[in-house]
Amino acid sequence: MSLVLEDRPAEAPPAPLELTILMPCLNEAETLAICIEKAMGYLARSGVHGEVLIADNGSTDGSQEIARSLGARVVHVPRRGYGAALITGIEAARGRFVIMGDSDDSYDFTTLDPFIEKLREGHQLVMGNRFLGGIAPGAMPPLHRYLGNPVLTTIGRVFFGSPVRDFHCGLRGFDRESILALGLRSPGMEFASEMVVKATVQKLRLIEVPTTLSPDGRSRPPHLRSWRDGWRHLRFLLAFCPRWLFLLPGIALFALGALGMALLLPGATSVGGITFDVHTLLYAAGAMVLGFQAIQFWAFTRIYGALDGVVPPDPWLARMTRNSVLEPALIIGGGLVLLGLALGAATIWIWGSAQFGAITTSAPMRLAIGSVTAMILGVQLAFAGFFVTVLEMLRAR
Repeated sequence: MSLVLEDRPAEAPPAPLELTILMPCLNEAETLAICIEKAMGYLARSGVHGEVLIADNGSTDGSQEIARSLGARVVHVPRRGYGAALITGIEAARGRFVIMGDSDDSYDFTTLDPFIEKLREGHQLVMGNRFLGGIAPGAMPPLHRYLGNPVLTTIGRVFFGSPVRDFHCGLRGFDRESILALGLRSPGMEFASEMVVKATVQKLRLIEVPTTLSPDGRSRPPHLRSWRDGWRHLRFLLAFCPRWLFLLPGIALFALGALGMALLLPGATSVGGITFDVHTLLYAAGAMVLGFQAIQFWAFTRIYGALDGVVPPDPWLARMTRNSVLEPALIIGGGLVLLGLALGAATIWIWGSAQFGAITTSAPMRLAIGSVTAMILGVQLAFAGFFVTVLEMLRAR
């Protein structure tokens, strides 16, 4: 829960507003005044009943006093981070709608009409698109413009089916109650991705409008760190989509491993003059085990993540686990263990036929690999059945 300390007394009843223009702030004295003046000017010109709210992240350069002197409201955010500031700001906002934007003078707060228009039409998240509206020379580093933003946006669109084509535009408007209901929690720059992803998954009404991006008006370097924050965005996209992180790679590994096992357990196989033998069989067994583990992690993540609200629930998995999965897991797992023991017994029989001395053929090794693989998969499946049962107990509680 965010701690909100406001400038005005707590007992003062908030007036109903249509719009809150929200700006996160951490030592933005150079540009904060011009941003607030533009936002105030927009409210006066458009006639929109609104406020300007500064979510201050612990500025030490007098940004709070600048904001107050210009008529903006300030909320103090003790936890550092772009996302932390915005989450607290959204909670403290008094407007039905919120338009958020950086306080570095890179976004134009005088041209918010397209956002208000779409919000009034019923769209719950209105994203700015800088590639449609125009990026001024020097406003976006080439690394961000041609690699970071396109790659991360493409991943988000593929993983989640989002219609948004500029995932990281900092100027966006939304219905406050709809966004609060998403339970956003990322404290850092990945908050930008989290909002779009969760809004897409929860099927909010999304739309993009063109917006412009100007060069940062500050003389100091930006808070954004390209590689660190890019990784945080990618990490969130992967963690929030276990299907791409665990399930699909797991299926591919398991299928390739199973194919290798089927071809090589009987004996060596040659393809195009290349012979695949017992050594390849060992790697195939490893692929099967790793793939099976990845599929298990997908199931665990979806079940536990849905319980905690971190990832959306999976309807197919929920139907499958509606009844107890423990007994089927134990039966199948027990069958695999018995198969492994049988293959192990055959291996010992071959070894015994050689008076438990040196073995000159690869047949026992093939059987041993098959035996170990079957027993590992069987035991893992049984353990997974117990673990899912524990998760289902948590869900029931």
